[in-house]
Amino acid sequence: MSQLKSMQDADPPGWMPRLAAHGGPRFLQIADALQAAVADGSLRAGDRLPPQRLLAAQLDVDLTTVTRAYDEARRRSLLEGRGARGTYVAAPKVELNPVLDLSMNTPPPPEGVDFDDLLKQGLSQVLMRADNELLMTYHLGGGSDADRKAGARWLAPMFGQLDAAQVLVCPGAQAAIAALILALTEPGDVILAEPASYPGLRAAATQFGRRIVAVGADRHGMLPELLEEACRAHQPALVYLNPTLQNPTAVTMPARRRQELAAIAQRCDVRIVEDDPYWLLAEDPPPPIATFGPGNVYYISTLSKCLTPGLRVAFVLVRDPRERERFLAALRSFALMAAPLTAALATQWILDGSAEALLAGVCKEARLRHAMARDILAGRYSGAGDGLHVWLELPAYWNASQLAHAAGSEGIAVTPAEAFATDGASVNAIRISLGSIKDRGRLRAGLQRLSQLLARRPEPFSAAVV
Repeated sequence: MSQLKSMQDADPPGWMPRLAAHGGPRFLQIADALQAAVADGSLRAGDRLPPQRLLAAQLDVDLTTVTRAYDEARRRSLLEGRGARGTYVAAPKVELNPVLDLSMNTPPPPEGVDFDDLLKQGLSQVLMRADNELLMTYHLGGGSDADRKAGARWLAPMFGQLDAAQVLVCPGAQAAIAALILALTEPGDVILAEPASYPGLRAAATQFGRRIVAVGADRHGMLPELLEEACRAHQPALVYLNPTLQNPTAVTMPARRRQELAAIAQRCDVRIVEDDPYWLLAEDPPPPIATFGPGNVYYISTLSKCLTPGLRVAFVLVRDPRERERFLAALRSFALMAAPLTAALATQWILDGSAEALLAGVCKEARLRHAMARDILAGRYSGAGDGLHVWLELPAYWNASQLAHAAGSEGIAVTPAEAFATDGASVNAIRISLGSIKDRGRLRAGLQRLSQLLARRPEPFSAAVV
């Protein structure tokens, strides 16, 4: 009691944040004010912060609010605790050769969305409503009834109302692709894909002893006449397509092309795996190929590119009940189930509207980042204005691997075209991912450095001698 009285009688702290009535969560306002004070020098490394109770009293807020603010500031590496001596401004973190990662396709952090709070609230609801024993035990795979209903709701923008029994829950799109290859093909079978395609397809096909054959594409995607020729020549077991904001080219296949490819696949009796992770990020995407050929198209939608990769949840639409059983048997051979806890969290977010709000924030942030890339890269920009990546064709004096190496030497990670080549040949291009750098200012700096690198010719190689 005497300790509390001495704190109340103490002089007000030298640093005092101002809280706005409509400025968002108060704990974030306090953390943001701390960050601003460190940035402008009002607070310096080693300065002692007011005790939490004293600051709460001075600001007329709950102690919990200040505790959350200090926790958030620690997460940002702004503060450090020194036991009984109190809380102090931390020394700046020294990063040796920090890498600006433009190589990984992850959703950008949406502005104004408190992801930590979203995670805590979602998990709290899951633990309050679910049987905790069921969250920590084995499941047969395919998801609970609630998870499948959530999957049907997630797919409703693409397909309208769906029978939830047709929707299967998987531990990510890569697992879904691998299970479909195992279920629908035999060793030695051919899988057709575009010349530049998702590297995970090649990895799974190679591991399982299947062969990928590239089918030519234009600015609208795979060419129908070449698909028909390849079907006659190779009798493929599957056709793999990523038709919306294609990875890596960012091409969105128009509706007519989708319809033509679906018709050819039906005529040639070949199944299509439609891997469509970016459909919900696109501004006005055409209907999925699975709407034109529902009987022989297997549709995959992952949450990794729209919400967060950590959920490890993807939904697969398989309409035929016998094919669903084959798919689940294949999936169980290497991934028994999606983790029940993260699947339940995904379901909670979808059903309570949190997923929709997070998706809207990701879309808005992605479009802001594309506008930035368009301004900085000028005539070289070839993105679609939405999605997570840009496909950048290079000037003749650079080749893709050479540029990737030079960029890496300057602390920038990009992905060269050969990483996506399905037939061993690749165009002279790189993929730039816009979401993996959290801070927009650091992303701008990375894009500017990359633009400067593109504008100059490569230096002759010379080995160092020591």
